[in-house]
Amino acid sequence: MDKHSTSAEKGTYISIAAYIFLSALKLSFGYFGDSKGLWADGLNNTTDIIASMAVLIGLKISKRPPDDNHSYGHLRVETVASLVAAFIMVTVGLQVIFSAVKSFFNQDSTTVPNMLTAYVAIFSAIFMYGIYRYNLALSKKINSASIYAVAQDNRSDALVSIGASIGIIGTKVGIFWLDAIAALVVGIIICKTAWDIFRDASISLTDGFDEQLLQQIGQTILLTEGVKNMSEIKARMHGSEILLEATVHVNPLLTVIQSHDITVKIEENLLNEYNIQYVIVHIEPYIFPKKR
Repeated sequence: MDKHSTSAEKGTYISIAAYIFLSALKLSFGYFGDSKGLWADGLNNTTDIIASMAVLIGLKISKRPPDDNHSYGHLRVETVASLVAAFIMVTVGLQVIFSAVKSFFNQDSTTVPNMLTAYVAIFSAIFMYGIYRYNLALSKKINSASIYAVAQDNRSDALVSIGASIGIIGTKVGIFWLDAIAALVVGIIICKTAWDIFRDASISLTDGFDEQLLQQIGQTILLTEGVKNMSEIKARMHGSEILLEATVHVNPLLTVIQSHDITVKIEENLLNEYNIQYVIVHIEPYIFPKKR
C-alpha cells in the first residue's frame, strides 16, 4: 500500500512540476510572441496544475487507515480524484472547442505570431508526451486509476500543444483558419478522453467489475485442489484494490481444518496471480451426484 501510494504521488509531483514549468514558458512566449494559441495553451496548463493537485490530495487521503466510518479504508478517494480530473479536463476541452468555433468565424489576419512560439509549442508537445509515457507505464504498474487519469491529461496537453503549433505555422503561411480547425479537433479529443475517465471511474464507484477478469478469477478458484464446485463469485474495485467474495463447495467429509486449508490455498493463488489481497471464501458442502 505504502509503495503504491509513494509511486503514485511521485508521478503526480512530476506532472505538477512539468505543468508549472510549461505554463510559465507558454504564457511568457505566448504574450511576447503575439500567439493567442500558445497563450491559451499556457492557461490550459494552469488548470492542469489544479487537476493534478486534486489527484495528489486524493492520493494522500487514500493512504489513511480504516476508521469507524470507513472499515475498508479510504482507497476510493483515489477514484473520486480521477473523477475530479475528468471534470476539469472536459471543462478545458469545451473551452477549446468554443474558442475554436469563435476563432473560425472571427478570423484575425492582422496579428502574425513569432515563429519562436511554434518551436516552443513543439518542444512542449514532445516534453509532455514523455511525461505521459512515464505516468501511463506507472499507472499500469501500480494499477492506479488516478495516475491513469493524470497520464491521459498529459496526453491531451501534448495534443493541445501540437494543435497550437499547427495553428501558428498555418498563420505564418497565410492559412488563418487552420488554427481553428486544429483547436477544434484537439478539443474533441480532450472531451473524449475525459468521458473515458469519467465512465471508468463511475463503473468503479458503482461496484461494476470487468466480467472477463471475473471469469478468469473464477476459473483459478475452480482449479484449486479440493474445490469441487463454485456457486457464487462477485468482486468490486476499492480504489486500486480488488475486493472478492466467493462461495465454493468442498467434500462434506473434510474436517474444518482441511476446509480452511483449501480457502488459504485459494487466497494464495489469487494473491500470486491477480494481486488480490482481500478475499472472503464461504465454504459449502458438495453434494455428490447420485449413482444410478
